[in-house]
Amino acid sequence: MKLLITSTLAVLLAGCATLTSDAMTPIMVGFSDGSEGTCTFTNKRGGWSGSIPGTIRVRRSDDSLRYSCKTDDGRTASGATVSEYGSKHMASVIFLDLGITDAITDKHRTYAASLTIPVSKIKTPNPPEKSVSTVSDTYEDLKKLNDLKEKNIISQEEFDAEKKKILDN
Repeated sequence: MKLLITSTLAVLLAGCATLTSDAMTPIMVGFSDGSEGTCTFTNKRGGWSGSIPGTIRVRRSDDSLRYSCKTDDGRTASGATVSEYGSKHMASVIFLDLGITDAITDKHRTYAASLTIPVSKIKTPNPPEKSVSTVSDTYEDLKKLNDLKEKNIISQEEFDAEKKKILDN
């Protein structure tokens, strides 16, 4: 009889979320542009690192989950996501601990199941502008090519092919 009463009291005092929720929670994480990289997550309960995209298991906590990330091409991002009350919090009232156990362990808290980390777009370099001397050289080359064509030294087809080569450079 003592064993039955002790077991019943242990269950009642443990709280629902404590019995049914894992202290760790998985979060699917990815970058907004689909890049790959790594992230470090921290809250008052600890720190965790992992490859992105992927699933990271973090400790539940009542404070925000902060992240610091770096894409494989060197872009960085940092920020935080808030902790929210889980749906099982009210069940502790039924088990008579009024959420005290859950408040200590933070098992009634949760983070979003997925997190998209915004990263800046990759900057594409502008093509180099032609210098004045390059434009002048191109003009001179075209002028000489035209002279060869007018003197019938080269054919129209040869002129067109060489002109294309000059203009493509």
